[in-house]
Parts: sequence; C-alpha cells; structure tokens
Amino acid sequence: MISTLEKEITLRFLRARKRDGFLNIISIFSFIGISLGVAVLIIVMSVMNGFRTELINKIVGFNAHLTIDPYENKIDVTKIDQNLKNISENLFLSNNGEAIIIKGDKSKGLLLRGYEKTDFSKLKIFNNELFIGKNNILSKNQISIGKELSFILNLDIGDSVTLMSSKGVETIIGNLPKQKTFLITSIFESGMAEFDSNVAFINLNTLEEFFNLNKKERNLEVYLNNPQNIEYQKSIAQKNFPNEFVYSWSDMNSSLFSALKVERNVMFIILSLIIIVAAFNIISGLTILVKNKTRDIAILKSIGVLNKSIVKIFFLIGVTIGTTATIFGIILGVIFSIYVENLRQFLSTVFNISLFPEEIYFLSTMPSEINPYLIFIISLSSILITIIVSIFPALKAAKLDPIKTLKYE
Repeated sequence: MISTLEKEITLRFLRARKRDGFLNIISIFSFIGISLGVAVLIIVMSVMNGFRTELINKIVGFNAHLTIDPYENKIDVTKIDQNLKNISENLFLSNNGEAIIIKGDKSKGLLLRGYEKTDFSKLKIFNNELFIGKNNILSKNQISIGKELSFILNLDIGDSVTLMSSKGVETIIGNLPKQKTFLITSIFESGMAEFDSNVAFINLNTLEEFFNLNKKERNLEVYLNNPQNIEYQKSIAQKNFPNEFVYSWSDMNSSLFSALKVERNVMFIILSLIIIVAAFNIISGLTILVKNKTRDIAILKSIGVLNKSIVKIFFLIGVTIGTTATIFGIILGVIFSIYVENLRQFLSTVFNISLFPEEIYFLSTMPSEINPYLIFIISLSSILITIIVSIFPALKAAKLDPIKTLKYE
C-alpha cells in the first residue's frame, strides 16, 4: 500500500522548481518520447491491420472462399452434408482455363472462369454498384471483362473480341489454336487491378467446349457466410470431401499474408525501440532527481521514513511519468488512426504529393482498423518498460546514508 505521506512527497518532487530546470526538460522529453512512441505504434499497427482486412475483403469478395478440386471422380453435389450447407452462402460448379484475348493489333493473356449461366447473378462481383451491364446471365459466346482490361485494350460493352485457346483443333494443315469470337456484355470492378486486368467470365459450357474439358473435371466453389475463420471451415469441407483436394483463399495467398505478418511484427519491434529509448530518459531524470534531492532524502530518513518508502516515492515518480505519457499516447494514436485518411488527403492537397498511391497498394483510401487488444498490449508493454527502468534509481535513492549526506551538505 501507498501511504498519504508517500503520495504527498511524490507529488511535491514531481513539481519541478526553478533550480530543477534541466531535470524538468528531461522529464518533458521522457514524456513526449513515450507518448509519441505509443501513438506511432498504434497508428502504424492500425493502418497495417486495416490494410490486411481490406486486402482480405477484396480477395474473398472476388474469389471462392473454398475450392474443391476432383482427383479422378466427378464431384457429386448431392453428397454435400448439412454441416457444409450451414456455413455456406453459395455453392457453384466452375472451371477455368488460360487464353489470349485479341482486339485489333493488341493482345493479352487471360484467365477465363466459367459458371453456369444462372449462377452469375449470385456472384458478389456481379452485384456491386461498380458493375456495368447485364448481371443476370452469361449465355454462349458472351463475356464479362474487368475494368482495367477494358482500359488496356480500349474495350466497351457491345464490342466483340477474339479469344485464342491453349487447346488446338486439327485441320488439313495441322494443329491450330482454337479461336472464338465473344461479345462483351458487362464490365466488373473488384477493386484489385490484378484481378480486373487478368480475369474474365464466360459460360461454363462454352468454356469446357473451348478448352476441350470434361464435365467431371469441374470443381466446386464454396462461398462462406463468414470467410474469416477459414481453417475450421476448411476442415468441415475436407470431412465432406475426403477424396478431393480442398484449398482456401488463405492457401492461395499464404505467401502474401505471411509477408504482411512478418512486416507487422518487425515494425512492432522496431517502433517499440522508440518507447525503450524514451524510457531510458526516465533513468537519467530520476538519477538527477535523486542527486538534487539528496538533502531531502537524508532529512526524510532522519525523521524515520523507511527505505522502502523512499523506494516507493521515486518508483512512483517514474511510473507516473510513464503511465500518463502512455495514456496521452493512446489518445493521440487513436485520434490519428480514426482520421488518418483525412490527414492523408490534407497532406496530398497541401504538398501536391501522392501518398498511398492506388496503383501500388490496390486501395483508393488509406485503411485503418483499431484493435483494442493490440492497444492493450502496447500500453502494457510501455508501462512495464517504465516500471523496469524506474527500479534502479529508486533503489539507489534508498541506499543513501543520511549521516554522510547531512555532514557534507
């Protein structure tokens, strides 16, 4: 417990006098350093969490959450159990193949994804406000392309394009690549330039004919109600289809999210050094305070104040500085995290620079996601650091000999 006397002396020592000017400067810098360290940590972690969440939303909004590929036998959709149905929003049979799209003297490689004509209206990418054209059906020899691809090849709804298959057709002059003409009936936008420029949708039967695919090679795409808890839901699908290959959106992008996780952890460690460096200023400040208050410590000891009370007093001074600085840093970090996009727009306008360019980060705005658990970890780490660095000066103050101190004063 902390006595009233210990609290009073702690508050008295915290109020710097004129002769303690240099000490006051050190305390201020310690406070500012810890506050900025905590704030920067919260802002950076919030932006990185927001970027990860936005990236996941873009990926799961465009691709299947779970994909089940057959090894030998055709996927039997009648065998889907109730557990898988309960966690699923939609289940589609699909197939894909790689082709070259040709328009005039321009061409580009493309991944074609095929679905049953009645399934297109159920895809999220066909049901957002950025979609242009017919979203209810894709009939034979009709195609839906991405916005970026339409810019690259200067295409619009109603244009015709030629697709060249990787499969050949036998002619009297040999094997020639199969070609078909398709009519563009819609243009989608996923928010990811990589998807919008490299993927297109056509009718499933047309795709299988175009690539000489067998119907038993069709895979099953599962769109989940909640794609976040993917590993548990993947295990349910594996139990339902033990003889098929099951993979998730997380498996397909594992290298990307592993890199993001490593980057986030490294940034946390590096930015934590700001707090550690600032906390060491507390050692300097408390050590000087002990030296300046030598006479006061000797008087306190001579009137019967115990060594453990002296330790508590100087320990409380360090912890008070660290705790108040941490709280101020949390407030500052949370405010900046909430208004980080407004700040980005302001700086971009004032200095005429492009911060967070869309073509690099695939996102038009700077995302931010405040994680209360992460804020708690940062706060706890900051306070623990200040507790540790406050111990040494406090113990040093308690070891002073009051007789020698008063003699040389």
